[in-house]
Amino acid sequence: SRFETCWPALMKDSHGVIIIFNPELPSHLKEIEMWYSCFVQQQPLLDTQCLLVAHHKPGSAGDTENLSLASPLNKLKLIHSNLEEDPEDVRMEFMKYFRSLITIINESREREEMSIIS
Repeated sequence: SRFETCWPALMKDSHGVIIIFNPELPSHLKEIEMWYSCFVQQQPLLDTQCLLVAHHKPGSAGDTENLSLASPLNKLKLIHSNLEEDPEDVRMEFMKYFRSLITIINESREREEMSIIS
């Protein structure tokens, strides 16, 4: 992709990655594997620092709620967003995700401080 040269700048010092995709597009399901590999595995970030969001467009057909993703994506937290039906649910999941990131950041900061002291 023509933006690949920007990726290192985007990734620098990042603490989390949110991958939003359309579960109805088979091409998206292939692409998220590439995004995961580049932005999570190569950094390296923990799987808990990554959130997958399957975004359902208004009036979208098909039973994509029972999405089964291949490994290693199936280990990631996956939420379904449908802003018509349940925006509050999505907001709560985002809050949970951000809270878990803050915990991870604080823990790594404490570890760094301890290593400096000792």
